[in-house]
Amino acid sequence: MTTQTHAQQQTPSTSAATAAAPGGLAAEHPARLDMSAHAPEVYRAMLRLDGAANKALDPVLVELVKIRASQLNHCAFCLDMHTKDALAAGESVERIVQLSAWEESRHFYTEKELAALALTEAVTVLTDGFVPDEVYARAAEHFDEVELAHLIASIIVINSWNRIAVTCRSVPGHYTPGQYK
Repeated sequence: MTTQTHAQQQTPSTSAATAAAPGGLAAEHPARLDMSAHAPEVYRAMLRLDGAANKALDPVLVELVKIRASQLNHCAFCLDMHTKDALAAGESVERIVQLSAWEESRHFYTEKELAALALTEAVTVLTDGFVPDEVYARAAEHFDEVELAHLIASIIVINSWNRIAVTCRSVPGHYTPGQYK
């Protein structure tokens, strides 16, 4: 998520959502809820938190983190948004494609990026009920405390956006890079 409405602009009309798609593609599903319209104070708070979380970090790194968390959370809307923003920021298609298998594709990323991706997975998945010490320590080796605090906040915020978009069924495919900046 960036700086303006996340779901608001992405809510297709019901008739457009159920109409047959061109080229034999499946029909677009309708969004369930426009969070920005029905809980605007919560929505605006999320936008402010998102902006604050990302301030001390490299914008391309932030997009990689957002893409990886969105992959793990199966958030098509956020994947659409953040892959387009990453490409617009100069990220390569190759590195974006390799994100889903970053541990096998380590040679595409810097050690700092690898540490951020490992932390992203640990915070996003939490299967052990905690972030492993070795994952945190590795991130702390590559990020100073201010950067690390912002990285953790950025991971938490994208996970929140993912949960909003998945629950509200925000519709992917309509975002243009920088649309909410």
